[in-house]
Amino acid sequence: MGSRVEDVIDDLDAPVREIVERLRDVVAAAIPGVLEEPDPASGLIGYTFKPGTYKFLVAGIAPHTAHVNLMLARGAELAGHDQGRLLEGTGKRARHIRFVTAADADRPGIRELLAEAARRTPRP
Repeated sequence: MGSRVEDVIDDLDAPVREIVERLRDVVAAAIPGVLEEPDPASGLIGYTFKPGTYKFLVAGIAPHTAHVNLMLARGAELAGHDQGRLLEGTGKRARHIRFVTAADADRPGIRELLAEAARRTPRP
């Protein structure tokens, strides 16, 4: 039996769980056809075009104690599309956007960054 999102979010405090649930809606709306892949062992929810691989990974929701990061697997490529300067991090490939409230999910530019990340991700 596969993992469930509940296996990732059940033990989170209510404000963090609310952020995760809001981000799940945002990702689903911004990236038609993306598949949700919970990874309870890592405490993440991945969004991919082919489960079980990193090659087709678009994004991931990573809950923490007091905030949630929305990771973009190819975020380093998106600097020119980040008009709101939302992306954080210095990795060679990935970047993230930090959320401290569910309302942060409505900031301008998030859906556009997700859509551009999906355009840059190969499909199987």
